[in-house]
Amino acid sequence: MNRILTFLLLFIFGFAQAQQLNCVVTVDSQRLSATNQQVFKTLQTSISEFLNKTDWTGQALKQSEKINCSMYITVSSNSSDQFTATIQVQSSRPVFNSSYASPVLNFNDKDFNFRYVEFENLIFNPTTFDSNLVSVLAFYSYVILAMDADTFVADSGTQNFEIAQNIANVAQQGGSKGWSQADGNQNRYFLINDILSPTFKQVRQTMFDYHTGLDLMSQDLKASKEKIKGSLVNLAKLNLTRPNAFLTRVFFDAKSEEIVSIFSGGPSITISDLVDNLNKISPLNSSKWVSIKY
Repeated sequence: MNRILTFLLLFIFGFAQAQQLNCVVTVDSQRLSATNQQVFKTLQTSISEFLNKTDWTGQALKQSEKINCSMYITVSSNSSDQFTATIQVQSSRPVFNSSYASPVLNFNDKDFNFRYVEFENLIFNPTTFDSNLVSVLAFYSYVILAMDADTFVADSGTQNFEIAQNIANVAQQGGSKGWSQADGNQNRYFLINDILSPTFKQVRQTMFDYHTGLDLMSQDLKASKEKIKGSLVNLAKLNLTRPNAFLTRVFFDAKSEEIVSIFSGGPSITISDLVDNLNKISPLNSSKWVSIKY
């Protein structure tokens, strides 16, 4: 009887667990070759366990339903328990009826300074500031969850974006860079406040419409391309009033290569107006847009 009960419990918890991320963590300390590397291995393990074992939303998911993401941390300096680093945050979501994973977020945060003592427990409390390390990791976890939700149901990520915004507000008391508008105009403060601002609502609508188009690919490739093209018109409208907006750049950091791939093959649609719009919206990627040929 006990064996049967144990088997059932293992089956249930193996089938659905209250963790939402499947995050690959890398801590790169190659620039610090003269230092003891063990602490960086411990740090990598601690961060991985924190991200993948924390129940961020209370939603039980199968392993296959968890969000695939990665955080690549490059440490540039370390003195005792103080670390200076950057963090590259990426996430993707599956496309309906395919094995393809579409990139959703690709963000490089250059303001990642934190304190870490080897083997310390990383624990997230949404109402208090414990450490900049925990705050940054939790912030991006909720951004990943929110952006993923927005790609499936329009504006459904709002609650998780608001949690990320609260983390940012609470973390300001720690004094670390990246949480304040005084720290620059391409940091965590502006990322979350712009996302939730009505001024930039077209970006979130584009995220939904774009991925709805991707999910049509297995049914009607031409209709899919037209839907994706139409979604990018929203960003062209935003660009008229907010040229070169930070959120627009964040969008294309994740999507530029995919857009080139989508419109460089398959059923033919009119793309001259699309390329014109892309050059206006994202001139930094003009070398990519010129390669869209049909």
